[in-house]
Amino acid sequence: MYRLKIIDSFSAAHQLHGYAGNCEALHGHNWKVEVQVRGEKVNDIGIVFDFKDLKLLTKRVLDSFDHGMLNEHEAFQGCNPSSELIARYVYREIARGLPGGVAMESVTVWESDNAAATYGEP
Repeated sequence: MYRLKIIDSFSAAHQLHGYAGNCEALHGHNWKVEVQVRGEKVNDIGIVFDFKDLKLLTKRVLDSFDHGMLNEHEAFQGCNPSSELIARYVYREIARGLPGGVAMESVTVWESDNAAATYGEP
């Protein structure tokens, strides 16, 4: 099994309604996002999936967040845009654009240098 990983980032604000602490107030992060996919076979030039194409898929998703208010994004209507739910949304959106033979492994969303949430499906 081969695993490929890319890292991208975006800047955005959010607030966690109902949170007992500072995160209930409007605040922002410079989010780092790690996307990992997997595949069992390489093609005739020795690659599973072009990094350029994975970066493009990721950028399309993250651009919808960049310099915005995550609570206003359509993906988070009725729920808090937590790191966990951001990771799940990014995972599922990228998965829809992957070619056959390539599957999502995980998405990790870092809201700081020492706090991250990872989402993956069996």
